[in-house]
Amino acid sequence: MKIAFGFKAHSGWAALVVLGAKDGRLEVVDRRRVELVTEDEAGWAKAPFHAAEDLDPRAAAELVRRSTLAARRNALREMRAAVKRAEKDGHDVAACAVLMGAPMPAWSVEEIRAVHFRMHKAEGVLFREALTQAATGCGLRLVEVPEKELSSFAGKVLAAPASALPKRIAALGKGIGPPWGKDQKEAALAAMVALAGK
Repeated sequence: MKIAFGFKAHSGWAALVVLGAKDGRLEVVDRRRVELVTEDEAGWAKAPFHAAEDLDPRAAAELVRRSTLAARRNALREMRAAVKRAEKDGHDVAACAVLMGAPMPAWSVEEIRAVHFRMHKAEGVLFREALTQAATGCGLRLVEVPEKELSSFAGKVLAAPASALPKRIAALGKGIGPPWGKDQKEAALAAMVALAGK
């Protein structure tokens, strides 16, 4: 089956929904929580800018650097595992969609630490970018989907009214049961966009 991954990232983890297309119908092939931080890294890597808030500038920069490398390593490990599961089941991974936020200015670690809101934004960007790099590192076609315009963006790509999409996504979740919350629905819609191949 031709399948696509859809990811919605959070600090330290992401929701993954894998959609497949068979005989013109969509189905959920897999749905899981993907850990982007290991248990022993959680204290500093889950929210690195917050963990570095009270450190001196050199130590803060080093902690953020280590956290970024850890997120990239873990994302690549999880992406490879997802591809391996798909291939083992005989599926063809067509693409990987990652829900993306607005681009962030090229602030330094010190500029980010100076404003609390920036720390939250930077941590969101860190895990999204780890997933995008993992997708390209696995040779997958990457589809960056703007999270804030998800419905309208998906409506254009799928040539469907944005108002009709929630019903389609809800129907996908009925057959597999919970969890099928906001994270899974948004990741599924992103995967649907990726599967459309446009």
